[in-house]
Amino acid sequence: MGLFRRERLHERLAREGGLGERAPEPDPVDVGPPVPGVPGFHGLQRPRRWDAVVMVEAPGLTGKETTFVVLRDGSVIIDDDLPEEAVEPVAEVLDELVEAPYRVEATRRHDDVWAAAARRTEVLEIPDVEGEELMLTMQAGTKTLTLDGRTEFGSVPALERLASARFDAYAAEARRLDEDLFEVRVSPL
Repeated sequence: MGLFRRERLHERLAREGGLGERAPEPDPVDVGPPVPGVPGFHGLQRPRRWDAVVMVEAPGLTGKETTFVVLRDGSVIIDDDLPEEAVEPVAEVLDELVEAPYRVEATRRHDDVWAAAARRTEVLEIPDVEGEELMLTMQAGTKTLTLDGRTEFGSVPALERLASARFDAYAAEARRLDEDLFEVRVSPL
């Protein structure tokens, strides 16, 4: 090589970018605790949707899918027009795995074999309510009641007692199962 050496392009770019010499390592940055739901964060499993999932042979069941609720006393409230005997094989298997009351969603897989998934639910007797769906919220001392999507005045004492015993601020949803029985879910706000 001669006295004058021509600098190559990649060497010039590295030098101008400050990469010719090793730059000091930056201090680590504390980003705080991991936040679920943020892309790149791993290690937590998804919340479980079902308490039990089974495959059951149920020759009396018709159609492609059905849903029903099994109550503490063993009685069944079926969403479709099916006889209670039709869902008994499914309920018998799930009774061994899930404590009643629970909601079941079942789908026909082939012939008489059904996939059935169950999750525990809460059932509450709420007398003297005209609508099918209730939403009661309490936040900052303000109570709001909606009945079938319409804002209503008044209260639903049974639902209010249940929800306020758990949380100061809450959203309580109730959906009629049969007569005065409602399936209830209470969430904190």
